[in-house]
Amino acid sequence: MSLDTIPKELRNLRACLLCSMVKSFDQFEVDGCENCDSMLGLRNNVAMIQDCTSPNFDGMLAMMNMDDSWVAKWQQIGDRVPGIYAISVSGRLPEHIITELEARGVVCVNRDRRTKN
Repeated sequence: MSLDTIPKELRNLRACLLCSMVKSFDQFEVDGCENCDSMLGLRNNVAMIQDCTSPNFDGMLAMMNMDDSWVAKWQQIGDRVPGIYAISVSGRLPEHIITELEARGVVCVNRDRRTKN
């Protein structure tokens, strides 16, 4: 696991609305999302970071070994890179982004555990 994906402090954290990875705003701006940047293009794109990440999330978990983790399977992040993930993320990707992702064959999982959808 790269230490670059771990948030350096607990302020100004955001979670990716597509994969639920947690990083600071600055980390998303510099590095993008290691799981989703090829699809969302967060790196150096403040508007996309604001649209595709949320500062409102519940709980965090550190995933090191995705292959052997029942938690990774339960959270539906078993195919992601090791890192810090939110248990639940409030918010939803903008409809135009969901439409574009689905046209490319990407399944958009609602990361908000408080809603049924």
